[in-house]
Amino acid sequence: MKKVTLIAVAILFSGATVFAAGLPVKAVSDTTKTKKVKPVAKPEKVQYTCGMHPDVLSEKPGKCPKCGMELVKKEPAKKKAETMKM
Repeated sequence: MKKVTLIAVAILFSGATVFAAGLPVKAVSDTTKTKKVKPVAKPEKVQYTCGMHPDVLSEKPGKCPKCGMELVKKEPAKKKAETMKM
């Protein structure tokens, strides 16, 4: 009788172990399931520059102190596109 009980317990333990090993592991807890919020981009400062003298920069429109031309908005530098490796 003791042998039968021991074998039954061993079989149940083995089955429970196999069943538990087959379940997916939950890596993220429920408290960390939040939506990722994209950082708000800071508004870039608008700069004005002279067409003839790009070294002249101003935060407001006006005239170039070197030649008197109207200052125009400076275009933000464009980022280089990343090349895809294949």
